[in-house]
Amino acid sequence: MATPLSPVPTPGGAPDPGPADLSGLPRWCARIARSRPFEAAIVVLIMANAAVLGVETYPDLGAARPALHWLELSFRVAFVAEIAIRVLAYGRRPQDFLRHGWNVFDLVVIAAIFLPGLHGDSALLRVVRVARVLRLVRFSPGLRTIVAALWRSLPGVGGFLALAMVTLYVYGMAGWLIFGRAYPEQYGDIGRSLLTLFVLLSLETLPDLVEQGMALSPWTLVYYVSYVLITVNLLLNILIAVIVNSMEEARRLEMTERLAPGYDADGDGVPDEVDRIALTQRLDDLRAVIAELERELRIDRDDPASRHRSAERSDAR
Repeated sequence: MATPLSPVPTPGGAPDPGPADLSGLPRWCARIARSRPFEAAIVVLIMANAAVLGVETYPDLGAARPALHWLELSFRVAFVAEIAIRVLAYGRRPQDFLRHGWNVFDLVVIAAIFLPGLHGDSALLRVVRVARVLRLVRFSPGLRTIVAALWRSLPGVGGFLALAMVTLYVYGMAGWLIFGRAYPEQYGDIGRSLLTLFVLLSLETLPDLVEQGMALSPWTLVYYVSYVLITVNLLLNILIAVIVNSMEEARRLEMTERLAPGYDADGDGVPDEVDRIALTQRLDDLRAVIAELERELRIDRDDPASRHRSAERSDAR
C-alpha cells in the first residue's frame, strides 16, 4: 500500500500542502505546484518576459510592437494562472499562502500590474514589469541564500554605515580645515569635502590629491594615508565580514529548514538531516570512548608505579 505524500518544501522554502491532505481541485493544484515541469515553465516564462522587456528598449520596432504587446498580455495571463494554482493548492486555508515572504513578493509583483493608475507606457509600469525578473531568485537556492544573507546583514550594515558616516564627517572637517583655503573646489565646505572623500573611496583620485597635498605640506600625506587605511581598508573589511557572517547564518538557516517532517527520503519517520546528525554524534562518542581506553592502557603499560600498584592489588587479593 502506498504511503501518503507529506508536505515538501517548495523552491521558495515554503512548505506547500501535500496532495494526500487535499481533495478535488486543491489536490490537483498541489500536484502541479510541486512538480518540476511547472517550476521550469515558470522560469522559462520569466526569462522570456525579461527578453521581451529588453527588446522593447529598441526604438525602431515597427510591426513587431503589436506582437510584443500580445506577448505581454500572455505573460500576465500565465503569471495570474500560476498564482491562482499556488493559492488553490492550500485548499481551505488560502491565507497560508501569505505566511511566506516569497509568496507575498510574487503576489505583489503580479497584482501590481492591474492597478488602475498603471496603464499605457508609464515609467512606473515598466518598473513593475522589470520587478518580475526578480522572481527568478526564489527558484535558485544560491540566490535565495544571498538575498537572505543581505537581509540578515541589514542590522550590521546599519551599524557600519553609522561608523562610516562618523569617520567621513571627521575626515571631512579635517580636510576643510587643512585644504579649505588652498583647494576650495575640493574642500571649500563640508559638502564638497565629503563628496571628495566619498569619491576617494575608489582610490582613483588618490594620486592627484596626494600631489596637491604634498605641494601644500608634506604632513598632508599623514592625512591621506590614515584615511585610506581606516576607511578604504578597515571599514570595507568590516563590511565584508558582516556580509560573510550573514551568509553563513543564512546557509545554516536554510539547512535547518530541511529538518521539516516531510524531508525524509528514506521513509523511516526521521528527517534525513537528523539521521546524519545522530550518526555523527554516535561516531564522535565512540571515538571519545576509544581514545579514553587507549589512554588508560598506555598508562598501565608505560608507568612503572602503575604496574607496581597493580601487583600490590593482586597480592592483596
